[in-house]
Amino acid sequence: MPDPAANLEKAELRQLDSNFENEIEQDTWCKVQFNPDTLKVSFANQLQQPSGAGDQRGSPARQFVGAGTTKLSLTLWFDVGSPQPPGADPVDDVRKLTKKVAFFITPTPVQGQQDKFVPPAVRFVWGSFQFDGLMDALEETLELFSPDGKPLRSSLALSLSQQKIQFAFRDTGGSGAPGGAGAPGGPATPGTQPLAQAPAGSTVQGLADAAGVGAGWQGIAAGNGIENPRLLAPGALLDLNAQAPQFGGSLGVSLGGDAGMAIASPEVSTPQVSVSIGIGV
Repeated sequence: MPDPAANLEKAELRQLDSNFENEIEQDTWCKVQFNPDTLKVSFANQLQQPSGAGDQRGSPARQFVGAGTTKLSLTLWFDVGSPQPPGADPVDDVRKLTKKVAFFITPTPVQGQQDKFVPPAVRFVWGSFQFDGLMDALEETLELFSPDGKPLRSSLALSLSQQKIQFAFRDTGGSGAPGGAGAPGGPATPGTQPLAQAPAGSTVQGLADAAGVGAGWQGIAAGNGIENPRLLAPGALLDLNAQAPQFGGSLGVSLGGDAGMAIASPEVSTPQVSVSIGIGV
C-alpha cells in the first residue's frame, strides 16, 4: 500500500542571495521532516509621536517614520526514528539533522567586507506560502535521549524577519484532474487550497465577492471561525473555499500540517535541554 505521506508537500528552507531575489547553494537547503502545525505572521510599523506645540487636550497623533517589518514564527520537529531520504546515512544524533536549520542563523563574512558578518538570507516555502528574510532567533529543545546520552528528538522554534511589510504568494498550479481535487467543481483537498489575505478595512463579504463566491460568504465566515465578518484583522488569511462545519463547532484558519507524527524511539525519558541562539538584525 502506498504511503500517503510520500506525496505530502513538505516545507523547505532555501538560501537566497544578498538581494533576496535568487535561490542559491541548493546543497544548503533544508526540507523539514514534519510540517509545522501553525505559521504565525506578525507585522509592525515604526510610529513616533510628533513634537511641538499644539492642542494637548486630546490624544496626540502619531507619524509613520520608517519602514515596517514582517516576522514569521514557527516550530519544526526532527526525529532520528522517522524515515530518512533514500540513500541517506543512518543518523544516531538528531543534531546531525538540525544543523542544516542552524546554518541559516550562523553569520558569515560579507563579500568584500571581512569585518562584517550577517546570516544567510533564507526563503521559507510551503505550498502557496512564501516568506523571505533573515533568521533572527532559533531555540532548539532536545527532548529524548538514547541510553548512551545522544539526543534523538528535537523541536526548533525559529523566527524570520524582513525589513518591510511582506505579502508573498507562490503559484503552485492545480491538479488538472477532471472532477478531482483542485479541478473546477471538484472537491477541495484540505490544506491544499491557496489562502486569501485580508487587506486593511476588508470584510468577508467583500473578499467573497471579489473571488466570485459572494453568495456563500456566511459559510466562509463560519468555516474560518470568524466571529465578526465585518471586521477582519489586516493580513488575516482566509480559505474562500471553506464551508460551515456540520458538527456544530467552528474551524480556525490553519495552514495545515502533517496528519500525525508517529515516532519510533526508545522508551527513554530525560529532562529537557534547551539551547537558545539570538542575533540582532
